[in-house]
Amino acid sequence: MAKNGRSRARGNLMPVKVRINGSPYEAKVEPRLLLVDFIRDVAGLTGTHVGCDTSNCGACTVLVDGESVKSCTIFTVQADGAKVETVEGLSKDGKLHPVQKAFRENHGLQCGFCTPGMMMQASWLLREQPNPTEAEIRVGLSGNLCRCTGYVNIVKSVQQAAREMRR
Repeated sequence: MAKNGRSRARGNLMPVKVRINGSPYEAKVEPRLLLVDFIRDVAGLTGTHVGCDTSNCGACTVLVDGESVKSCTIFTVQADGAKVETVEGLSKDGKLHPVQKAFRENHGLQCGFCTPGMMMQASWLLREQPNPTEAEIRVGLSGNLCRCTGYVNIVKSVQQAAREMRR
């Protein structure tokens, strides 16, 4: 059993190189190793959460070469040579990213389990659409589920982050 509780058959290992939040990671991995497991178990970055194991919840959302991806839906070998951004990479030089700051200030989280994926999706959305309407925010976040909030404060958080990022 792997430390994440998933059994792993021994197979041919494949070399991969992935840059996560600007840092290089190299490893030999089984071809079926999910990117979320590489991020957590190899890179040691546990901010990316494993939620549903079915790709429905979005807790594992990261950016791969600038595109929003549920990291439980992609094998690490598919990300070979890619640049991956996780929630740990949002802040720079000890300064919170506008999305992180807005989530904190607007109480855009409760239990916090969905928050890393929600923030990564929000950061992607704001790169794609710097001035989204409330409807565009709701559609943009629709692949990320939160079981604790009514999304009102999450939407407020994204709206505030959008205003700050436009300044």
